Amino acid sequence: MINVFFCARPERWDMYHPALTRAFAALDLDVNLTRDPDPETVDYIVYAPNGPVSDFTPFTRTKAVLSLWAGVETIVGNPTLTQPLCRMVDAGLEEGMVEWVTGHVLRHHLGMDAQILNQSGIWSPKVPPLARNRTVAVLGLGALGQACAQALSALRFNVIGWSRSAKKVDGLACFHGPDGLHSALQQAEIIVLLLPHTPETENVINAETLALMPKGAVIINPGRGALIDDEALLTALDSGQIGHATLDVFRQEPLPAAHPYWAHPGVTVTPHIASETRAETAAEVIAENIRRGEAGTPFLFLVDRDKGY
Repeated sequence: MINVFFCARPERWDMYHPALTRAFAALDLDVNLTRDPDPETVDYIVYAPNGPVSDFTPFTRTKAVLSLWAGVETIVGNPTLTQPLCRMVDAGLEEGMVEWVTGHVLRHHLGMDAQILNQSGIWSPKVPPLARNRTVAVLGLGALGQACAQALSALRFNVIGWSRSAKKVDGLACFHGPDGLHSALQQAEIIVLLLPHTPETENVINAETLALMPKGAVIINPGRGALIDDEALLTALDSGQIGHATLDVFRQEPLPAAHPYWAHPGVTVTPHIASETRAETAAEVIAENIRRGEAGTPFLFLVDRDKGY
């Protein structure tokens, strides 16, 4: 019997319990899934950072902590966490992110707001360029960033990618490091942020980098709120250096009602809906990682503690 501790908010149990049960059965895993275990008997922890555990010291037998979230910045530095940590990368999360990013890139590329928000009776046609003549930079080339970049490339956008360290992605011009970031930003009319939040990526969009972008560039952020210096972005929006910012993630969530983003005409706020972990597909990833742990083979999506993701 494999003892698995479901360590997430109680309201998630009704969603995940049946999905995990089906996924375990599909892989012939004999699992005791519980929300109230004896810590010394737990083999695996299915974990959400807003769940009930922050001290992992009692879990002496645990082979891995399997996160339900893609982001691990709130747990990766926990000194009590000595067990392997795996982040969530699942098909539903990836598909949802691709759909959200593609939709908002197309919205800004086509200038859809000018028609949708201005039904004035005045006939004023403005034809957008073809996608091949629009450069989009995707900052962050993890699983989600690569999926979004390839989807946009399939629509014939001129897509470039940037990551902290060198990466190769088929069909994509890839930049890396500080010089590469400057080159990518100088070319891109639309910037999509899909970086993890680490000390190295905090405020990657700041007064200096905003000034590098073509005047009127658009920023789309479904990644992490702390990637952006909010005051610098508001200043760039007010000056016209940045044409619009579509933001799905924020330093404080829910975004306070008094925050200037809500009222700014150059900002679209969406309430952290760019993508959500889907129970059915996430359960399959969890089950596969437990199968791997029991078989002694490498875990999927193992977090590099030094990099923070």
